[in-house]
Amino acid sequence: MVVCGDDGLAHRLAAELRGVYGEQVTLVVPPSVTSVRPPVVGRARAASAALLDRWVSRANGDPAGNGRVVEAAEITEAVLADAGVDRAEALALVYDDDETNIRAALTARRLNPRLRLVLRLYNRRLGQHIEELLDQAAALATGDEDIGADASTTVLSDADTAAPALAATALAGTSKVVQTDGLLLRAVERQPWRGRIADPGLATLALLSPTNNDSTDTDEQGPQLLPDDATVRAATGRGAVVLEQVSYSGPSLTAGRAVGVVPAFASLFSRRLRWSLAGLVGCVLALAVALTVVTDEHPLYATYETLLDLFAINEPALHQPLGRQILQLLSGLLGLLLLPVLLAAVLEALGTFRSASALRKPPRGLGGHVVLLGLGKIGTRVLTRLHELRIPVVCVEADPEARGVATARRLRVPVILGDVTQEGVLESAKIHRSSALLAVTSADTTNLEAVLYARSVRPDLRVVLRLYDDDFATAVYRTLRAAHPNAVTRSRSVTHLAAPSFAGAMMGRQILGAIPVERRVLLFAAVDVGGHPQLEGRTVGEAFRPGAWRVLALDTATSGERQPDPSAPENADDGEGRPSGLVWDLHEGYVLKAEDRVVLAATRRGLAELLGRRRREPAGM
Repeated sequence: MVVCGDDGLAHRLAAELRGVYGEQVTLVVPPSVTSVRPPVVGRARAASAALLDRWVSRANGDPAGNGRVVEAAEITEAVLADAGVDRAEALALVYDDDETNIRAALTARRLNPRLRLVLRLYNRRLGQHIEELLDQAAALATGDEDIGADASTTVLSDADTAAPALAATALAGTSKVVQTDGLLLRAVERQPWRGRIADPGLATLALLSPTNNDSTDTDEQGPQLLPDDATVRAATGRGAVVLEQVSYSGPSLTAGRAVGVVPAFASLFSRRLRWSLAGLVGCVLALAVALTVVTDEHPLYATYETLLDLFAINEPALHQPLGRQILQLLSGLLGLLLLPVLLAAVLEALGTFRSASALRKPPRGLGGHVVLLGLGKIGTRVLTRLHELRIPVVCVEADPEARGVATARRLRVPVILGDVTQEGVLESAKIHRSSALLAVTSADTTNLEAVLYARSVRPDLRVVLRLYDDDFATAVYRTLRAAHPNAVTRSRSVTHLAAPSFAGAMMGRQILGAIPVERRVLLFAAVDVGGHPQLEGRTVGEAFRPGAWRVLALDTATSGERQPDPSAPENADDGEGRPSGLVWDLHEGYVLKAEDRVVLAATRRGLAELLGRRRREPAGM
């Protein structure tokens, strides 16, 4: 395995491949890793340097050569050749720059057409096109139209992987959602009722720790992933994460897109102006009715004369009855009142169109919202996720040119431009009336400072921190929990959340998604049954390995028949009595066949045990 990157994700991914999957890894990093990232946390630098030292020492002392480091300022063809890409099994390109990853992927595909590629790209649409292009190039170079998993290309985004977890941890009771290619899996936390779980749903994915306190993996009271039925029945006083719903979720328009370029009519005019217009219309109708009574004219004719009088284009009511003359004077007076109202309506409409492209300010009386700090790559994805959940959000960003500012403008989400460390910025975001604070800027010290200040304003505020280093995130969490035991605190490392998905993709399987369970990660993967003795020829019940993996769904169609959205209703049956889409809630007695594909939930080590050594035998790599 070859991993190329310039930030913490590369080191985390390399450690994941070595420590969990037991793979031989070559790590390609810039010469000076301490200058790659801005000075967010000093210990993160030291950790990267210490990691390199351990890798080098192990590589020198281990005859198998399980660890090797190549330092290169740029990822060129010579560097890839030196890293052994021509004889490698998989290559991960996880640079922070999309262009760098694409250029290196094109070069690597030419050096080794059968290489399995994993790319880190933020641009989703570009990632789809690059994935198709690289797969097509591999098929032409090898002469095999069905390249399979050995030469497949997988495009992932750490932002897409981490954003749902960050958004969910900021809201009490929010479902944990895994969504990919139209497939929606929703897992929810359920607390025990009368000592036991009230409804286990489709499957119990995890038992939470007794205190639900984000315990670490080494804590004996931590969460228990993928428990068996006996353990679930015996669990008392413990909450659980259960798979509640699996459905098809096609593309849907967000509320921001429904607004479009032209705002809604109600947003064009203020409430006071709308009431003024309604009052004038009522007065016109009243004058028309009075004119009908006085002159015995038809109501439509009376309304027409009233409007003529209103706009001062009717002849004077000379030698007319007194009532008609009085009504004409009142209509003229009403016309004078109408002029400033119409002028105000025009000015307000122009101002609304002008401000439609400007950033909104938090409205008066706003409360119960989420304050989001940072609109970079991660913050933009978190903002989109919160908007999809219809959660009110107020964003704070120091850079007016940040990539998420345009997204906030399109979604009409209030944004405060300013340095969150400056006094008054969080107050402008109405932090004292918010329900949660998400600090997801790229600087750990900024996130920590903002959280500490917010806690001084509201000690019971629910906070979520994005921190660069997972060990540092754990230390910060424990300290904040000890200082504020009655408040909810969550600390998350993006690399910790994203690395398992990248590592699983490098093993040749498409990872559908990952959900955090306290401080651990549970993966959802699509796996071909053929070639896996732990699955092939076994029943669903026999294939279940508590604490390692569990089969959740079955796709019995052949690879050529499988649809992009197999869970769609129209793909429910192929006419031969065998379901061609994903089948959920499987009977435990179903025997898995070699041609089947299954969706399973697995722990990191469980997935490593299931897939790790399978493709290491053919070549002496």
